[in-house]
Parts: sequence; C-alpha cells; structure tokens
Amino acid sequence: MNQRGGNQKKRGAKNVGFVALLILLGLITFAAYGQPSTMKDVSLSDVIKQANAGEYQKIVAKGENLEITKKGESKPSLKSHVNSQVSLKEEGIDYSKVTVEYQPESTTTSMWLQVGGTLIIPLLMFVGILYLLRSAQGQGNQALSFGKSRARLYGNEKDKVTFKSVAGSDEAKQDLQEIVEFLKYPKKFESVGAKIPKGVLLVGPPGTGKTMLARAVAGEADVPFFSISGSEFVEMFVGVGASRVRDLFAKAKKNAPCIIFVDEIDAVGRRRGSGMGGGHDEREQTLNQILVEMDGFEQGTNVIVLAATNRADVLDPALLRPGRFDRRVDIGLPDRKDREAILKVHFSKKPINKSIDLDALAAKSAGSSGADLANIANEAAILAARGNRHEITQADVTAAFEKVAIGPERKSKVMSDKEKEITAYHEAGHAIVGHVLPDSDMVHKVTIIPRGGTGGVTWFIPPEDKSYHSIIEYKDVLARMLGGRIAEEVIFGSDRVTTGGGNDLQKAAELARDMVVNQGMGAKLRDQVFHVEEGIMLERVMHERQYSDETAKIIDDEVESLITEAANRARLVIKANRKELDALKDRLLDKETVEADEVLEILKPTAMPKAAALY
Repeated sequence: MNQRGGNQKKRGAKNVGFVALLILLGLITFAAYGQPSTMKDVSLSDVIKQANAGEYQKIVAKGENLEITKKGESKPSLKSHVNSQVSLKEEGIDYSKVTVEYQPESTTTSMWLQVGGTLIIPLLMFVGILYLLRSAQGQGNQALSFGKSRARLYGNEKDKVTFKSVAGSDEAKQDLQEIVEFLKYPKKFESVGAKIPKGVLLVGPPGTGKTMLARAVAGEADVPFFSISGSEFVEMFVGVGASRVRDLFAKAKKNAPCIIFVDEIDAVGRRRGSGMGGGHDEREQTLNQILVEMDGFEQGTNVIVLAATNRADVLDPALLRPGRFDRRVDIGLPDRKDREAILKVHFSKKPINKSIDLDALAAKSAGSSGADLANIANEAAILAARGNRHEITQADVTAAFEKVAIGPERKSKVMSDKEKEITAYHEAGHAIVGHVLPDSDMVHKVTIIPRGGTGGVTWFIPPEDKSYHSIIEYKDVLARMLGGRIAEEVIFGSDRVTTGGGNDLQKAAELARDMVVNQGMGAKLRDQVFHVEEGIMLERVMHERQYSDETAKIIDDEVESLITEAANRARLVIKANRKELDALKDRLLDKETVEADEVLEILKPTAMPKAAALY
C-alpha cells in the first residue's frame, strides 16, 4: 500500500513537471511573438494625405514598416507599409509637417518568429505526444497488473494479534497451536517424516472470530500474513482470477515461511459444475488454479493456507481432500464462560462502573457471537457518551444488550388506546403460555413499547446454553409463539384477530417444517429426513424437490398438525388462566414494561391444564 502511494506521488510530480514545462514554452513563444498589435492598419496614400494635413506627430520607418503617432498621443496607433527602396519624401510626405525617423529594422523579432515557427511549436507538439505515450504506457502497466494479487501483507505491525488477544475458542486455539509449531520448528516434524499441512479450513457462524484466529496464528508464529477475500479473485474478465491466484502463491513462496488467509472462500470454492457457465466459468477457472497451486506446493516451502467460511457444505470436494485442506477447525458460538471472557476484553479499554455484572450479561446473551458482544460493548459506550457520563453504567449495558438483541425502542410511534390494549393482551398471551408450559424458556421481560419492527416484545431467555432440543421443547415453543394470537382470539373473537400475529405464524410454520423435514420429528415421518444440501439446491435452476408429491402432501399435513396442536394447547392455557392474563394486561397498560421478577409475581397463581400436557 505504501508503494502504491509512492507511485501516485511520483505520477503527480510528473504531471506538475509537464504542466510547468508547457507554461515555460508558452512564455517563450509569447516573448517571441510579443503581444498582438493593437495598431490600426492604413494605406500609404492616406498616411501621406493625413501627414501633409498636419494630423500626425511622428512617423517612424523601420525598413518597410511605418509606425505612426497622432498628435496628442504618446505612442503609435497606426501602421502602414512602404517600399524600402523609396524614401517617404519621394512618396510625397512634407517633412515640415511631421517628424520622420528612420530606424534600422530589428532582426530579433524576426529571429524569434522564425525559431517559434520552426522549433518551439514542433517542440511543444513533440513533448505533448511523448507525454501521451508515457501515460498510455502507464495505463498499459496497470492493465498488465490487473491480474496481480490484491492480497494485503501484514506482519510488521507493532501490536500483533496473538492467542492472548482472542478470548474464548480454547479448543480452536489448541488445534491451531500445531500450525504455529509447524511454522516455527519445521525441522522437528520433518525429522520424523511428518509433512507440514498445506491448508487449514476454519468453519463457523459469522462473527465467531475466524479472521482474528488466523491473524493470531501468524502473530504467534511471527511470520508474514497475506490476507485476501475470496470475492477478490473473481472478475468479469476470464483468466484474471487464475492469474491473481498464481501471483499470490508466487509472492507467498518468496516470503516463506508465511500464511495465506482466504476469507469467505465459498465465494470462489463452490462445487464445480453447479453453475451456469460450465467448465469455462471464471469462478471455476479460479478454483482450478487454487487446486493446482495447493497441490503443487514444494515440500519445505513452509507456506500454509488458512481459509474461513460459514458454508463448508457448498465447497468443492477436491478442495477439502487431504493434501489441500488437511485440517478442519470448527469454531462455534461461545459458551457462557467464553462470552464473559470476550466481554471482559471488549470492556477492558472502556471506563466502566464497578456495579456492572458481566457474568450476568454473559448468562443472558446465550447464542450471541463474539461480534454481537463487541457490538453490545460499543453500544453501551455510545449510550454513556450520549448521556454525558464519563463511565459506562449497568443501565447502559442493559439498554445496549436489549437494543442489539431485540432492536431499539420506538417510543415516538403513537398507538391508540385500543391498539395498546390489543398489544398488551397479545404480549401477555405469549408470556402466560411460555410461563405455564414446563419446557419453555423463562420470561425475561414483557413490553408494549414498539421495538425494531414489532409493536411489543415478550422476551424469553434460556436458563443455560443448550446444544440439543427435544420434540417436547419444540412443541412448547410452537405453543408459546402462537400464544399472542390465541389471546387476541379468546378476548376479542376469532374474526377480530389482528395482523400483529403474522410474524408469529410465519416463524411457527418455519419451525414446524424444520422439525418435519430436517429433524425427523413428524408423527408419520418420524426418523425420516428430507433435507437436501442447501448449496446444491441454490445452484439449481428449477429448485426441484428430492421427494415425491405424495411425501410433500404428508409433510404439509404434518406441519399443519403441529401448528393446530400448538394453537389448541395455547388456547387451553389462556382460557384456564384468564384472570392472570387480565392482570398482566393491566400492568402493561400501566407501566408499558414489566421486568421478569414482576411478571413471575403476577403469573404465580397460574396453573397447567391437564389437557394441555404432552405426557
């Protein structure tokens, strides 16, 4: 990047020099030609007539040219021409009427005119053409450099990223520690016949720190780090991507030992033959070149390729085979302990109040990625600055967490009293069904203040991190999702339900279909999975199903059955706890936001109807 900036400065200096040269040559030409004459040209006969009439003060003869000054003027204003072989007296001018001077003709102007006509103007043209040719050559060099790699080289920074800089991900660090050892002490492994791995694939959801871990490997091993995105290889021009791959690997070999990091490799590494361009598709040509370069690495070059993706299912099998990407490191969402460590890192350089409980925040933020937690810390700092506070308080952290998790409050949105009542019943319905059903998560907060794109929010938080979910849990979640719409139906009638439950229905349908199609949790299709790899499905033109129409009908029936069952269970819970529903509604209309402790106090008398139990 510095080299590019230096080239731009040099190019700017050349442009300034060229302009200065043009100005200099223009001044020379201007001096040669002089200022354009403002004297009026008159005939010799008129000159003789006016001179003899006493209207002229002075006539200066310079060879064949006459410069005439009128009476009352200080400089010549007229000019004329005369035969050099004849004097003005012979032409008929009375010398007693006008002063006549004869001066030798100056050859300087003629010389400059001749030089300007024969040398300066062609020189200007030559310099201009030369500059245009040089500019064209520079553009040609840029065109030739179009196929050069755009990878950024890191490694000389003062503050290098190390494993200590990355909180959490202990298992991934252990797996990557081997790569550091390979780069630091290659002979130790070669002495026992171990080959240095050529590629390591980092797989995980977005925001889990894949890029940070890759830089930490380079920082720990103290080697150069080439970073590039998969999309930077592919251009509209055929062959450019492959050329950039060749150039990148050539640079890496010259800087070995080093690391090449390709972020979002799925942009270029998708399965071949799945696109519209066939084998001549530019992306496939680029992928082919990557395969060749990785497989053609010379032993002992100590160049390792790290690649990151959250779509490992769409990658080409040839890219994942041993000898190319030898290792796969899975980086999942952080657990509670890791979340607390990440929060401490992000709050370490911020002024925080001693009352802030990061452990409680870590417990509430289950399912958040490292990027989400960094965003929470940043939002908390913004809220503190907006409130003119010099340190971040617990209220700032709580507000930031809620803003990131469920969206910002929209207090400016005006709702009528009727809409507030409908919203209060709706959110109270969610809360009661979720509280009563035994396998649902705990109620954290209920509010009728619009947040994000919703009119109100009932927020449930799991008491602990979960890796697995049972059919019973999912059924309770489905009933909880439909609790708001069912509450509207019970209170106002089935024909007066509002559009407020539209998003709930959509999410419930998505969950029910996922249970049947991908998890084998249907009643008739239990233990049968119809999941097709998404990468292949998206690449196909017609998105054809991988099952028959009869099976599709059964799937639709299963989804409908799950939704109907969830609605019936929610209806039973709400009807059995109508008193508590009204009490929570009244509290929401009064306070707008009810916290977990108060919700639990109001819903303490609720009971679970036997008909709504699943076991």
